[in-house]
Amino acid sequence: MATIKDVALKAGVATSTVSRILSGKGEASKETKERVLQIVQELNYKPNALAKGLKEGKSNTIGLIVPNIRDLVFPAAIRGISDYLEKHGYTLVLVNTDDKIELEKLHINNLQNRAVDGFIISTAKKDSVHLLELKKKGVPVVLLLRHLEDAMDAIIVDNYQGGYNATQYLIEKGHKKIAIVNGTMDLQLYRERYRGYVAALSEAGIEMDNNLVVHNVESWEDSLQAVKNLIKQGGCPEAIFATSDPKALGVIRGLKDMNIKVPDDVSVIGFDNMDMAEMMDPPLTTVAQPFYKCGYMAAERLLRLIKSKRTLKPVVEELKTELLIRSSVKERP
Repeated sequence: MATIKDVALKAGVATSTVSRILSGKGEASKETKERVLQIVQELNYKPNALAKGLKEGKSNTIGLIVPNIRDLVFPAAIRGISDYLEKHGYTLVLVNTDDKIELEKLHINNLQNRAVDGFIISTAKKDSVHLLELKKKGVPVVLLLRHLEDAMDAIIVDNYQGGYNATQYLIEKGHKKIAIVNGTMDLQLYRERYRGYVAALSEAGIEMDNNLVVHNVESWEDSLQAVKNLIKQGGCPEAIFATSDPKALGVIRGLKDMNIKVPDDVSVIGFDNMDMAEMMDPPLTTVAQPFYKCGYMAAERLLRLIKSKRTLKPVVEELKTELLIRSSVKERP
């Protein structure tokens, strides 16, 4: 592979002259420019973008940290990030943490050693002090889908309103005995969806029944078992709000295993609008999150932080969700 020295040697000029001509900075005669550019083409010389970036104090590389690459909420968000960064000449480096803080810290340190210009991070929890420390050091960071109150820039969705709208829709369809299959309360997004559920019940004058509340459900397999336990212990609810589409999938599978029909016997509503939602049996009524837009806006905000010559006040952008009505909810007679 040709180097800048090879070009300079063949052109009979200094490497600094080649560098000035390629960067468009500094003076050189018309003949020298033409000769250098011709040799660059002949040798198929390509400048080292990383070396150039490091010399200028940037690498045009962004680190993206996610808790679980298999989680289906990420593909559309990553596409949004990638589309924006590509338009602005940035490269994306993706790492997976398995939701382990020590592994996350290791990845952050490694990426900093590789001189990334900033981070988009989707792993924030209540105890993510290391992320706050990263911001204090002046590292550009934008949180995605999760956030730490107003302490850091973040792009999230209105999880409270989404949870409220899902529960209210079930109530409008005549359901009163409504269960919730929820994720870990360590994550604010699940706390907010649960808070919306509670608010909708309270507003409708429906007494809260803790026997219908299941927290700390992670996978669709967990939700399958959770709904079976729920029914065995407290009887069959009229409807179930699953706070993610994979949880809804597990709920529907669990109900079918018990010969309970959806939606004839029990209505089910999800949260996400993943590709699987429309293909489920029955097609899932769900709360849609604008994942692509979240990713796009996170990248947009990060580049603004990187290019700003002053410290900007953290901004948390909260995007709206949309209730998509399909066939998994039935009106009670």
